[in-house]
Amino acid sequence: MHAHTWQRSSYCAQGEACVHVGSDRPGSIALTESSDPSGAILHTTPATLRALLRTVKEGHLHD
Repeated sequence: MHAHTWQRSSYCAQGEACVHVGSDRPGSIALTESSDPSGAILHTTPATLRALLRTVKEGHLHD
């Protein structure tokens, strides 16, 4: 398995409540939390992440 090169979200405030984004292979995006970047890692595709971000920005998420 390849090592991830993590990039911290540009919207990260002070502290450890941040998202890290990385990739270990073409066509795959990995997401993890900054407080434990070696913990749980979510793998997705660029298209799926774009759809999620678009949905969040448009406010279409419901409780």
